[in-house]
Amino acid sequence: MAAEPLTELEAAIETIIDIYHNYAITEEGAPRLSFNAFNKMVTQQLPHFLKDVGSLDEKMKSLDVNQDSVLNFNEYWRLIGELAKPIWAEKVLEVRKK
Repeated sequence: MAAEPLTELEAAIETIIDIYHNYAITEEGAPRLSFNAFNKMVTQQLPHFLKDVGSLDEKMKSLDVNQDSVLNFNEYWRLIGELAKPIWAEKVLEVRKK
């Protein structure tokens, strides 16, 4: 990375990537989240955002586009996008109320 301090957005993106790599296991040369790793990550890192998700097994299956029972980074990124959408919608409503 650059020698200069990261912007707030750059740091946020780097954190999202770091979290993935902290929980992912490397299989066949690429880091992936197994169900156990996904479960641990969600429990530790997303206890408020995914508290009403229901079955984590079903959530992982819905994210696992290629159905290989692990989440690659692109599939993980889908989770981030899904979580961001309702937060964005709340912010839009707040702005409209002003």
